[in-house]
Amino acid sequence: MALSPFDVQHLMRAGTLQLQSLPPLSLYIHLPWCIKKCPYCDFNSHEQKGPDGQVLSADDQKAYVQALLADLDQSLGLIWGRKVQSIFIGGGTPSLFEPSVIDELISQIRARLPLVADCEITLEANPGTFEKNRFKAFKHAGVNRLSIGVQSFNDSNLKALGRVHNAQQAIEAVDEAATHFETFNIDLMYALPHQDLSALALDLKQALSFTPPHLSIYHLTLEPNTYFAKYPPKDLPSEDMAYEMLDLITHETQDKGLTRYEVSAFSKKNHQCFHNLNYWQFGDYLGIGAGAHSKLSFPHRVVRQIRVREPKLYMEKASESHCVAKHEEVDRKNLPFEFMLGALRLKNGFELSTFTERTGLPLSSVQKALEEAKVKKLITLEGDHAQPTELGFDFLNDLQSLFL
Repeated sequence: MALSPFDVQHLMRAGTLQLQSLPPLSLYIHLPWCIKKCPYCDFNSHEQKGPDGQVLSADDQKAYVQALLADLDQSLGLIWGRKVQSIFIGGGTPSLFEPSVIDELISQIRARLPLVADCEITLEANPGTFEKNRFKAFKHAGVNRLSIGVQSFNDSNLKALGRVHNAQQAIEAVDEAATHFETFNIDLMYALPHQDLSALALDLKQALSFTPPHLSIYHLTLEPNTYFAKYPPKDLPSEDMAYEMLDLITHETQDKGLTRYEVSAFSKKNHQCFHNLNYWQFGDYLGIGAGAHSKLSFPHRVVRQIRVREPKLYMEKASESHCVAKHEEVDRKNLPFEFMLGALRLKNGFELSTFTERTGLPLSSVQKALEEAKVKKLITLEGDHAQPTELGFDFLNDLQSLFL
């Protein structure tokens, strides 16, 4: 359903929550096309065919950007007057888009929204030679942070993961990113088919040789509705081996000056990803693009939205001001769990006062669960601060479930 000015006024009416101030605001932009769908991927991604069924052209890209801008225009009333702290262009494989198209997209966003002076603008990129040659141009377009989906520097692993690049292309892409970007991220995966500690150590050694400011490392999981869920790969490492792998990752990254600040994220000082931190700290984000999710706060309520998922239909609906497929207010009883789902992923924890600021709920609504987590030695509580223990970090799902 599309939101009208009347709906915005409706969202501003009195309610049971009391948010004293609104959290930081981010913008997420979804570009849903890839060269090929990976067998482990559960994101809204589609092989690169435009609305006419042919390979995505520059004209298709421009048409999609017009749909994004129409979507944004319809949403401005929800965030009017608020400054954008970060922009994340994700997918899919956004680096498939022409730099000139990304330039136009960022310019048009700047014309519509106030961005903070040091606004973090991230673009996800793949290591293929085709995309690598665009990195410098993306920098000139206004992107100041690149996130590269390497996953592995091992050709066998890349083949098992269904990736379209090889190890040499991955090395060249990261080298190119390091040349043009002060801040960039490398995505790696572990617990891969046939992978052992020595193979992971080689992947880590290669990644760390670039002295990356930021590293994201993910355990391969078999997500529902993926090819791997239907046809699981053989010889996956055991759970115990996966824990050993994580220990190795933590040790090696620490030796290279990277701090684990979130369950899957490691960074040098002042190079944390603000956009992701805003997610984890229950900040606000407007999501535009096919299948994009939003979480937005108002003085007396928090709402979530989901855009139409299929790209062609999304483009049609955006032109008709009807691209929001789902719009709902977050139930008061679900807010504690939603807040803790992100906040407890942070190594340094969170201020208890932030819970009240971001949810509009009194601390008493989570006091019992906090005390239970403390008794179980899953968190520490000191003054206004809550922090997961090593045990809590290892058993994060159990910790988070206490707030359901």
